Amino acid sequence: MTKLSLHEKVVTKLFNTNEKLTFFDIGACEGLSSVRYLSIFSNAEIFTFEPVPKNFEKVLKNKEKHNLKTLYPFQLGLSFEIGEATFYLSSGHPPNKEKPDDNSSDFGNKSSSLYKPDKTKEIHPWLKFKETITIKTTTLDNFCETKKVTSIDFIHMDVQGAELMVLQGGKNMLKNIKSIWLEVEKISLYKDQALKKDIENFLSNRGFVCQLNKVNHIAGDQLWVRKSYLRKMDSKTKLYLSRIKMKTQIKSNLSTFYGGLLYKIKNLSK
Repeated sequence: MTKLSLHEKVVTKLFNTNEKLTFFDIGACEGLSSVRYLSIFSNAEIFTFEPVPKNFEKVLKNKEKHNLKTLYPFQLGLSFEIGEATFYLSSGHPPNKEKPDDNSSDFGNKSSSLYKPDKTKEIHPWLKFKETITIKTTTLDNFCETKKVTSIDFIHMDVQGAELMVLQGGKNMLKNIKSIWLEVEKISLYKDQALKKDIENFLSNRGFVCQLNKVNHIAGDQLWVRKSYLRKMDSKTKLYLSRIKMKTQIKSNLSTFYGGLLYKIKNLSK
């Protein structure tokens, strides 16, 4: 297995890698995160959500390729309501990357969203949004009730601006979720999306605390853990988490300052 990322290291501190855990991979794209988590937490079960047909086909191929019997894929988008929704498909290829073959990860397929693109096209000019599709949506609450999922240990969420929509669809389930890794944005990469402060207010008011903050002047990832679960950690783990939290916050502040300064200079020069 390749080297663990920082958030993966933290998750291994939160949970025993041999434990029977329940993970959700929301906005899974090709399912590569699900594959990776199951390589770390071999006894976990992962519910994997990806609404885009071509991406979902890759999820199924990866499940078969790695013989992942406890990966449960669903061609669904999670939102705050049950029904159907317009989905904005991304495509394109960054100029500094080799074009993928049939067996490798794509790049342009990772930015599709329930929201129309906004400044994401400014940040990544190579990204294209030429097509929309209609997808089926459900809520976190409805899915868990239907599938009799009573608790979730960890959620990996990558839904391109629709994070708050997913969380709002799980108001009843949130009290039974231990940790959430998600991307947040400081600027509107997608029109009318919730921003960093909106996500932070929502989760803070519902008993979660941010343990990792890797957000720069534009966007980044955060790891949120339920306070009541953190209190159960032993003193050594608490000290480790406290140090990691402080380090990532300092890096985030520096990245925000210098990145924001360069962003302003770039816009002034236009």
